[in-house]
Amino acid sequence: MARKSSTPKRSNRTVQLGDMIGNALDPALKKRGFASRDLIAHWHTIAPPPWDKISLPDKLVWPRRDRPDPEGAVLHLRCLEGHGLALSHEGQAIAAAVNRYFGYLIVGSVRLSAMPLTAGMQQPDPPRTLPRAAIDSIRAQTGGIEDEGLREALAKLGRGVLGKRSN
Repeated sequence: MARKSSTPKRSNRTVQLGDMIGNALDPALKKRGFASRDLIAHWHTIAPPPWDKISLPDKLVWPRRDRPDPEGAVLHLRCLEGHGLALSHEGQAIAAAVNRYFGYLIVGSVRLSAMPLTAGMQQPDPPRTLPRAAIDSIRAQTGGIEDEGLREALAKLGRGVLGKRSN
């Protein structure tokens, strides 16, 4: 029998960054009670407005296994300061939205987390608008390109480059 080498075999293939980061995040998310990252990754789709923009899931606390009736987990949410009282009143609607998204009872109640939602956790600011002269310059440079998809891609690239320079 041939012995296997102890060094791991290199696969020589590209791996998407999202897959690598996702696998690295799974143990940390499991410590917070999340079986998968779907609840956090799709929160802006799951949560009803305005909670999709001003709150984020912090952790899930599952009930003990010796309970006779399944009651669902307690979802702890972080929210912007000043919205905690409204969040406590809308907890059942948020729990219903989460359960509706997953198709089964996952959240029994919603509570406010002790940690507030900080500015770094929110979505990034929308891109800044370019001056009219910069937009006209991009149109003039990409106007001679016949392929519409390529022209739009280059225009988007130009807006991104000029937007970063003007900031």
